[in-house]
Amino acid sequence: MKTNELIDEAASLPLEERAKVVDSLLQTFNRPDETQAAAWLDLAQRRLAELRSGQVKAVPGEEVFARIRHRYGA
Repeated sequence: MKTNELIDEAASLPLEERAKVVDSLLQTFNRPDETQAAAWLDLAQRRLAELRSGQVKAVPGEEVFARIRHRYGA
């Protein structure tokens, strides 16, 4: 398969699948430290569990950016 064909095929994938392809390719440039990768995965899973359980409340992105603009006068 030629490079352009591969790119076209990857571009036709759903967003989440394209993100997986991009992440996988980027990791081939700079292999992640397995210990750090495991720590990040653990943190992400804990935060997701906190959101799903209602232990923490998600803040909409628009509100976060509004707070930043207010704080820093942007």
